Amino acid sequence: MFSEIKKYSLLALYCLCLLTSANAQKRPLFDGKTLNGWKKIVGGAPYAIENGAIVGTMTKNSPNSFLVTEKEYGDFVLELDIKLEGQETNSGIQTRSHFDANGNKGAGLVYGRQVEVDPTPRAWTGGIYDEARRLWLYPLELNPAAKTLYKSEQYNHYKIECIGNETKTWVNGVPVAYVIDTLDQRGFIGLQVHGIGNKTHLEGKKVYFKNITIQTENLRPGVFPKAIYIVNLSPNALAPAEKANGYRLLFDGKSNTGWVGAYKNAFPAKGWQIQDGILSVLPADGGESTNGGDIVTREEFVAFDLSFEFKLTEGANSGVKYFVTLTEQNAGSAIGLEYQVLDDEKHPDAKLGRDGNRTLASLYDLITADKGLGSLRPIGAWNRGRIVVYPNNTVEHYLNGVKVLTYHRGSEDFRKLVAISKYKNWKNFGEAIKGHILLQDHGNRVSYRTIKIKKL
Repeated sequence: MFSEIKKYSLLALYCLCLLTSANAQKRPLFDGKTLNGWKKIVGGAPYAIENGAIVGTMTKNSPNSFLVTEKEYGDFVLELDIKLEGQETNSGIQTRSHFDANGNKGAGLVYGRQVEVDPTPRAWTGGIYDEARRLWLYPLELNPAAKTLYKSEQYNHYKIECIGNETKTWVNGVPVAYVIDTLDQRGFIGLQVHGIGNKTHLEGKKVYFKNITIQTENLRPGVFPKAIYIVNLSPNALAPAEKANGYRLLFDGKSNTGWVGAYKNAFPAKGWQIQDGILSVLPADGGESTNGGDIVTREEFVAFDLSFEFKLTEGANSGVKYFVTLTEQNAGSAIGLEYQVLDDEKHPDAKLGRDGNRTLASLYDLITADKGLGSLRPIGAWNRGRIVVYPNNTVEHYLNGVKVLTYHRGSEDFRKLVAISKYKNWKNFGEAIKGHILLQDHGNRVSYRTIKIKKL
């Protein structure tokens, strides 16, 4: 009996030591009394201490304001509680960020990844934004279930994990966003008071930060559910978590393996280039499939989650088509549902069709993409496209992480749209059970990379 008591006592002591060790690894980043270790670098919003919390106050005629750590950090797990007054503005936590003293016309500029605090109806709390640089990396259109986590006018608990090239976020204990990046292995941590522009009724609203702790040693990556989409910005690469979730590359960054010319038995001998990990259709006369022609996957797909990066040159036109059957043997580009890839500003096709349904990310000639919510990128920048076809034939288009349209293949509404489109004479257009993925040659230079797919 004594030995059993001794055994359980030793076990309890061991568990207590583990718990004590884990807690000891966390240390306060804010002492609750002073701003030692922090400095204000941009903006006019004041930061003060009230009841053990850092309190920032929204101020008119001020850009975004930042209180940042004097020290830079590499790998860490950061935890803190944040409460924001009001539902019209937002805040954020900068991670591995930087300061350009000459930026913003000499007023100073903070840039780097930011974890969003968003009480607005958009509800992107816990998403990842690249402040003053690449804009949204992980909007919560990619994880809509997490939109309900934020508690208005209450303290919300944030956990941010930066280990290696991965950033993960949790809000109130629930996984939210997962980004694998190629930039910023070190940088400061910052607390933001967002500028209010001309919304003078927001002047004086406050944002509260407390219980700020950091762990920099003995870090173990937190587990994310497989269903949560990963934004991987490493070109032509798949993380172990993506592979475990069933994703694979359709373009390996080196060869044309898996691709052939549309209506051909081999990859085009001209008109396409693979260089520096990029697959590019080369410029010709701007005509449709008059140079190298379209290329298609050898494999056909039924239901899938397809992601790809693309880069447009000025005035360029291309497209990513799906459910391409190659049975029509038509002249020009092969027939299929098309995610439009286009310079809306300078290519004339953007002005044709109906109500913009030939613009970037639209379902070509059928449904117009709603490119609000910060989804646009300038010509010459890499964009992230995504097409999801569910087993029930619901289809979604995304642009830079933002869902821009949804429709249902074969529905009455879909068929009505086809009946007034350029596809009206193609029998059962867009309703094939399976088909190839196609990259279009439209005679303009357009580049693709990081083409990955998961069967659903």
